[in-house]
Amino acid sequence: MQNNWPNPAIFAWLRQILSDRYGHDFYIKPVDTRFVSMVLPNSAATILLTVDPVAFNRVDSDLPFSSWDAVAEGWISVLGKLLPAPGAEVLPVPLIEQTEMGYCIHYDVLGLTYWMLSRLEEINPKNLDEYARFPASCSHAFKYGYLEYPVVDAWLHVLGQVIQRVWPTLEFKQHQFSMVVSHDVDAPSRYGFRTVKGIVRAMAGDLLKRQDLKSAVLGPWIHLNSKERLHPADPANSFNWIMDVSERRGLVSAFYFICGRTNPDYDSDYEPEHPTIRDLMQRIHARGHEIGLHPSYGTYRAPEILIAEAERLRHVCQQIGITLSIFGGRMHYLRWEHPITMRGLTLAGMAYDNTLTYANHAGFRCGTCFEYPAFDPLEGKQLSLRIRPLVAMETTIMASQHMGLGTGKSALDKFCELKHTCKLLGGCFTLLWHNTQFDSKEKRELYQAVLDC
Repeated sequence: MQNNWPNPAIFAWLRQILSDRYGHDFYIKPVDTRFVSMVLPNSAATILLTVDPVAFNRVDSDLPFSSWDAVAEGWISVLGKLLPAPGAEVLPVPLIEQTEMGYCIHYDVLGLTYWMLSRLEEINPKNLDEYARFPASCSHAFKYGYLEYPVVDAWLHVLGQVIQRVWPTLEFKQHQFSMVVSHDVDAPSRYGFRTVKGIVRAMAGDLLKRQDLKSAVLGPWIHLNSKERLHPADPANSFNWIMDVSERRGLVSAFYFICGRTNPDYDSDYEPEHPTIRDLMQRIHARGHEIGLHPSYGTYRAPEILIAEAERLRHVCQQIGITLSIFGGRMHYLRWEHPITMRGLTLAGMAYDNTLTYANHAGFRCGTCFEYPAFDPLEGKQLSLRIRPLVAMETTIMASQHMGLGTGKSALDKFCELKHTCKLLGGCFTLLWHNTQFDSKEKRELYQAVLDC
């Protein structure tokens, strides 16, 4: 890597993160090889933090691990649990000490923040899954049981307590819990865009897998009558229902459209220029919901194709009178190669990306439920792209090949547990639910229960 922790480029990026979190501009600078300091302009007070350039420059998941009992030392644990302490084998007691100039924290909170948010452990990973993804099981967070614990947020909450003791009159930025729902439009129609062979296969699936005789019988009719607008009887056409549900709760749904075909086996069978898709986009926009990009299967390591697909969506929207005031999206199949994928998203002019969760286990892949500016750890610079971590995808929790919790109480409890964690921190619960995953009463009821819990 060209740049390692700690260095001025990382300090500048962390300064932005701390400003976003607390609402104040702290200067971060090295004191010696063991400590960095956090100071405010026109104040002599100082917070010293231990620096660990060995643990938090690792580009793998083999860090040591410990935990810290904040309550036992007179501090608050916002989640009521021991704080995971990646990178530390043994923590000193006390961990936080008062000094003449302020406080000293004997754990590298800023190094942890850098390591987690920059996704350093995902550089050139081994043991990828069948879709070439870095799996949850290979992550440090999964190995040590804190994937469902936003470790960066918990430590920044402790740092916030120290800041308030050093500068007791300082007023922090107030964060309100929020929820963001989004929907990858992999298949806007069960039958509308299929070939004859595809229609037969879909009918067989309705009959054999879903026991849905009505949809199977209507399949050819739906196909013939989807030339200008999605047919109301199409099982995948849940868009009006989704928007109704969101609007009753004051939510804006984001719908991410595929605009390319880099792999016919995995990408969609529709084109964004099709009159039916243009009509769908216009109806979504007219109701005040968001349209975004779902880059196709092979774009995660092909920035030039990703850029072309982004331009294609912009062009389609421009043709039908839609202005994309904010342009975000999520990678298809959650495919991500770090950091080339976020470089491509940045070059494509994306404002934010909402990919980063694990397909096989929900939780806090980046250690946070707050949006933050992307940082390229290889080029050593902050990007214009913002990372909006995804907390949960519906199939991750429900599907038997992943967490396998189904559509009943166990699934609801897990969704609500993750959501409650975000609430405690004043963060954002981000939820992905595909438009094709409302094909049963149980799924529709579960979705609404998750929104309401």
